[in-house]
Amino acid sequence: MRTEKTDLKNLSPSELEEFIASFGKERYRSIQILRWLYQRGVHSFDEMTNLSKKFRQALERISFISTLHPLMVEESRDGTKKLLFQLEDGNLIESVLIPDKKRLTLCLSTQVGCAMGCRFCLTGKKGLKRNLTTAEIVNQILAVRETLPDKTSITNIVLMGMGEPLANYQNTLKAIELMAHPEAFKFSSRRVTLSTVGLIPELEQLAREKVRFRLAISLNASDEATRSRLMPINRRHPLKKLLELCRNFPLQPRARITFEYVLLEGENDSPQDAKRLLTLLRGIPSKVNLIPFNEASGIPFKKPSEERVRQFQDILM
Repeated sequence: MRTEKTDLKNLSPSELEEFIASFGKERYRSIQILRWLYQRGVHSFDEMTNLSKKFRQALERISFISTLHPLMVEESRDGTKKLLFQLEDGNLIESVLIPDKKRLTLCLSTQVGCAMGCRFCLTGKKGLKRNLTTAEIVNQILAVRETLPDKTSITNIVLMGMGEPLANYQNTLKAIELMAHPEAFKFSSRRVTLSTVGLIPELEQLAREKVRFRLAISLNASDEATRSRLMPINRRHPLKKLLELCRNFPLQPRARITFEYVLLEGENDSPQDAKRLLTLLRGIPSKVNLIPFNEASGIPFKKPSEERVRQFQDILM
């Protein structure tokens, strides 16, 4: 039965190598399989034509190749596409494909729902159902890639969709390792960004990892009280401690931490907020991604006026 088989896309490159070694096969066979899975995007073992038929049959007896297919695709006027996927257990997740000049950015989900409870987030209102497997994370890339015209390629990956990536630590890190691996997706570390609300123990562990990518922190406030009101996680992982960690986080040369700041009318959009934000980020190699709030039914916040957004931006500039 499938439930007893190993999904090859749940394995990191080193785990795949060990799995293949259990057949008494050479290391380069795992490299061939990585290329078939992630560069060619095959759906079956029969397509792996440089593996012997006997080896393919042996693989099929104890493993399988999972896939995702979009249940629905919605496209907005600016070309942004939202893709809805149904998982094997019936749960639903979304990916978003965002075109921007020379970039084509894919926003991935890492969980079904989210436990962080940020008051301005629709996903947070639904609560957490479960973590995604490594396969379910990387299959979003493969499924979206299949919808693109020839010679069009995804240039950037952002883990900013449903869920908190660091709350699904191991599966997310394995997925990022596959994104960066030269025999798998081959994304540059500068092209992969992980966004987190700021889980401090996981960030401390992340600082010791060899896997490299860009880091984004969902900040959204310039003082402890406001952030705790908007983001309950701040009560466990306070702003002061989070920023201290960011100040000492090991970055690659010329890299910066992105601080995401969703502007909410009357909550965090005043000139005083902007000035406090400048003080908070002093000494951290960083950039600020200002995001005017996207209003949604059931969320009790408003988008600030364009004048208010420009005023905030001008102070930061």
